Amino acid sequence: MAAKGNEPAALPAGGDDKQTKKPSRGKRIIIILIVLLTLGAVGGGGYWWLYLRGPAAPGSAETSAAKDQAAKENPSADKKDAQPQQAQKGDGVRIERQSDLPRSGGIVVPLPSITVNLADPAGRRYLKIGMEVELNDDVTAQLQQQAPRVRDAIIMLLAGKSYADVATPDGKVLLKGEVAARLNQILGAQRVIRVYFTDFVVQ
Repeated sequence: MAAKGNEPAALPAGGDDKQTKKPSRGKRIIIILIVLLTLGAVGGGGYWWLYLRGPAAPGSAETSAAKDQAAKENPSADKKDAQPQQAQKGDGVRIERQSDLPRSGGIVVPLPSITVNLADPAGRRYLKIGMEVELNDDVTAQLQQQAPRVRDAIIMLLAGKSYADVATPDGKVLLKGEVAARLNQILGAQRVIRVYFTDFVVQ
């Protein structure tokens, strides 16, 4: 009986659990930290990619890949980009923005100056305008043959304008596009690529 008293007391059944729980808690903490760091890195990288990254260079592989993808999705987009942007007027006349047109060493031909009354309510203002047109083909002879139609088309266009329509720089730019559109209607093709005002007096 005395020997039994000297025997070490038996450990409780759950005594080993404390020793095994400590390493498992450490492993869990390490795994959680790794997951949090990974998520933070992915989130930070995504934020940089979407918001902080500068625009891609025009000739970079990224922009060319984006253009290729857009061309596959919409084949007609390339044709639209290759042509100058145009505005459609109510009477069916297509007006090209001259800033979008390609630069070229075209032929510059002067047009006769025109004086016309503007469409103001009082009817007291008139516009004297001198123009030269830049052509992408030598159609000078055709312009001379069509001189009465050219003059009539420009007079009718100007007579419908008010002082407010032609007084601003934007109004003058629009007027250039409208004159080019009328002349191209007469010539039957896109021959006039630019209109230059050499004289512009409103009184």
